[in-house]
Amino acid sequence: MAISPAVAENPWLDKAPREAGDETNATGVPSTTIPTTTAYVLAAAPPGSLPDSPTPRRARVIDKKFIAVMAALGGAESLRFTTHKLVLDHEYAAGAPWVTSVPLNQHLVAKYGAIYAAELLVTYELKKPHSWLPEDKIIRKLWWTYPATMAPIHIMNGVRSIRTQAPSGCPVAECQGQ
Repeated sequence: MAISPAVAENPWLDKAPREAGDETNATGVPSTTIPTTTAYVLAAAPPGSLPDSPTPRRARVIDKKFIAVMAALGGAESLRFTTHKLVLDHEYAAGAPWVTSVPLNQHLVAKYGAIYAAELLVTYELKKPHSWLPEDKIIRKLWWTYPATMAPIHIMNGVRSIRTQAPSGCPVAECQGQ
């Protein structure tokens, strides 16, 4: 029980009897003062109330594994994006007839950034618990399958773009002269 500082300034305590059984005054008439224990109870602060039930802990969705898996997917997509862009730049500069123009960097970054953001959101939602979804625990355990499957595919596409060679036969400049 916590006693407030107002107890020391309480005028009722000066008139309160100090021992049990002293509830009458000197004339034998019962006293109208408050007993000491009652004065302390009145001045005591109420104890803090506890919540009815503990609040459920939210599951951590973004943890070290999530960041590592999504960073690997982002790196693989960046490799694919960069190598495809470089191939298009070199083919356009060489005058390849199948490349009529090279898209702007800002357009490609916005397009592929939106795709990555959608992949990130879907993966986040797969990992997050849902009370309305049956077999949610199984689905939540398999959140990593899409990023883990797509990262090697993006890496293979990027490596394939790196290994791109000039068309076989005559170089583009010589073929146009014929």
